[in-house]
Parts: sequence; C-alpha cells; structure tokens
Amino acid sequence: MSNDSENGKHHEGDVAFIQSLAELLNASNLSDISVKREYGEHDRLTVSLSKHGKTVAVHAAPAAQPAPAAAATAPAATPAPAGGGEDPASLPGAVTSPMVGTAYLAAEPGATPFVQIGQKVAEGDTLLIVEAMKTMNHIPSPRAGTVKRILVDDGTPVEFGAPLMVVE
Repeated sequence: MSNDSENGKHHEGDVAFIQSLAELLNASNLSDISVKREYGEHDRLTVSLSKHGKTVAVHAAPAAQPAPAAAATAPAATPAPAGGGEDPASLPGAVTSPMVGTAYLAAEPGATPFVQIGQKVAEGDTLLIVEAMKTMNHIPSPRAGTVKRILVDDGTPVEFGAPLMVVE
C-alpha cells in the first residue's frame, strides 16, 4: 500500500510540474519542451509540449494513472469548426488556453456568462475561467474587440493551447 501512496504523491506533483512547463513554454521563446522523469523501474512520466503543433502528450507508467494525469491527456472539448475545415486556433483572433484544466463561462453555476457572442470586450476583460488544480484562473482578452465565436462549452476540459474563443 505504501507504494501506491508514494506513486500518488509523485503523480500529484506531476500535475503541477506539467502546468509549470506549459506556463514556461507560453511565456518563453521556446517552441517545444520534452521531459522524462524516472521514479523507479516501472514508474516514470514523459511530457512533450509544443507551441506550433498544438499537441500535448503525457505518458505515465504504470498504466493505472491517477485522474489528474489522465485529464491532461484528454482531447480538447471543442466543437467541430463551422464551415470549411478551418482550424479555430489559426484564426487571427483566437484566444487559446494557457493551461490544462476545465473551462467555465461564468463565475458560478447559473450565473450570467462573462461574455456572449457579439459582445464588445476591452483588452484585459475576463472572457472565461480555466480551473487547474482547484485554482480559478481568469482568462483575459488579449485585445479589444468583439467576441465572434465561443469554442468551448461550460464545464468542459481543455488542453494547453486549445482554442477557447475568437475575439476580433
């Protein structure tokens, strides 16, 4: 049993480690980060993050991963692009997630959403919240403009770099 609790401690810290790597990648001139952590013969973590490929790959062994590490590998919950095969992340006004977490469109369940399609926003206005490790992170608008598209549903998991909204 002590081995399971030790693995749980490693994996709990891995979530914070992955979030820190994502923040470092976002804030730096780096385009890719790959890290491999060895905890023992059958206990390791491999993380690969890329700005340009919009991919996040996290592999942990043994196969019984804790829920937080599994959430990091879940596909982004974004609806299919409307019309044509355009990638919403490539749109000029795309606002992407700076971290892995859960997107919330309002401050609390049942509350008015922070923004709606067609609403004008100023630079720095809160567009939505991404919860990561029980911390509510307000995602500000990077520019003044109009909310053209909302690409996530309330309460859906998002990956680092996943398109959240389009503000033009």
